Amino acid sequence: MTRYEQLLQDLPKAPKTWLITGVAGFIGSNLLETLLKLDQKVVGLDNFATGHQYNLDEVKDEVSEDQWSRFSFIQGDICQLADCQKACAGVDYVLHQAALGSVPRSLNDPIATNETNISGFLNMLVAARDAEVSSFTYAASSSTYGDHPGLPKVEDVIGKPLSPYAVTKYVNELYADVFAKSYGFNTIGLRYFNVFGKRQDPDGAYAAVIPKWTAAMINGEEVYINGDGETSRDFCYIDNTVQANLLAAATSDPAARNQVYNVAVGDRTDLNQLYSAIQSSLGDNGVSCAKAPLYRDFRAGDVRHSQADVNKAKTLLGYGPEFNIESGISKAMPWYVHFLGAK
Repeated sequence: MTRYEQLLQDLPKAPKTWLITGVAGFIGSNLLETLLKLDQKVVGLDNFATGHQYNLDEVKDEVSEDQWSRFSFIQGDICQLADCQKACAGVDYVLHQAALGSVPRSLNDPIATNETNISGFLNMLVAARDAEVSSFTYAASSSTYGDHPGLPKVEDVIGKPLSPYAVTKYVNELYADVFAKSYGFNTIGLRYFNVFGKRQDPDGAYAAVIPKWTAAMINGEEVYINGDGETSRDFCYIDNTVQANLLAAATSDPAARNQVYNVAVGDRTDLNQLYSAIQSSLGDNGVSCAKAPLYRDFRAGDVRHSQADVNKAKTLLGYGPEFNIESGISKAMPWYVHFLGAK
């Protein structure tokens, strides 16, 4: 039995109280669904800046009435310390997902990105420390590797940031490290690599590539590839990310705490391959897309290639990604076909 399988067995026997910030968002709502199905008590905090009520409504439909009754929602903002303090009261584990994501968004509005991702993060650290939570797990980012060319990416070797967003996520790691050393406060950062899956928003200027392309293909619209299509990423299905969060929050190993981990699969898929994989999976779900993609200029702030070394997470946390790019897309496409068909 893997460490994660053991954790899934143990959690319902001794329920804890979890706080998920950004609970109405893509990753937050998936964490919520998993924890409620494990009969955990969950407090959720969100200001709906990028999250959606319909994500919470969908989770409600996926769990039992008794499980849903274990969820308490606070509409609030991590930029307000009082909201963070209210949310952290009586909590065992914090899963901090709230942020303003997107490299292009940060280039267009660095002030808003800084306020949410740094000031808001510090508010959460202070509130969680003062509430004496057992652990604080936060969403870090692969953007922290910046201009370092080496592959695969190893946690202790980074370059210079290439965007305001990358700066903010690196500062998160610095603050978490200082809180560990100065206050003995347990933190774990998870450097996400291109997470995808159900409830990832396909709308808006800053939508991630997989939902954006999927929506375009379903709707018969053009798909644009930035660059020559040979840019590659380590795409990570949402269930892998949920696994990493739960393992990180619940670990009792002192060597595993106060660390930063890559959360990915450990493989690379270029954009041309990604397009073909989505096209094929949609075909399996009754959606025909014969259009060829259109190529345009590279996007500012983007790195050329990204691939994670996940051995540290495997060794210290017991992380074992269950889905690769093909199986993840296969699982995600039926949701998108249903979601977009219902809109």
